[in-house]
Amino acid sequence: MKRKYYYITALTGFFGLFTLLMLWNTILAPSTHFPVALVLLAVITPILLPFKGLLNANLKSCIWMSFISLFYFTHGISEVYVNPEKFYFGFLEIIFSLLLCAGSAFYVYSAEKTK
Repeated sequence: MKRKYYYITALTGFFGLFTLLMLWNTILAPSTHFPVALVLLAVITPILLPFKGLLNANLKSCIWMSFISLFYFTHGISEVYVNPEKFYFGFLEIIFSLLLCAGSAFYVYSAEKTK
């Protein structure tokens, strides 16, 4: 595949994960134990740190985005296992985090391979 498709896969995973996390924590199933703003700050901030570099196709930011997406993968696995009523949210989180991780990793690999 071309590098462009890996980059598009990574962006699809990022925007899907970002949208899912925003909707999940605000509209679909907000937390009853913590303020929504605190939950959003804890959940969304890590994925936004390397966002500008991902948009600019910076290789180091793509590597970091790949690492960070693994935390969301782990969270999705735990949500699927622990909360059967939120199975679909966890499953979507797994899919989007895998798209982000694989797209970013393969984009970096293909960029390093062409050097």
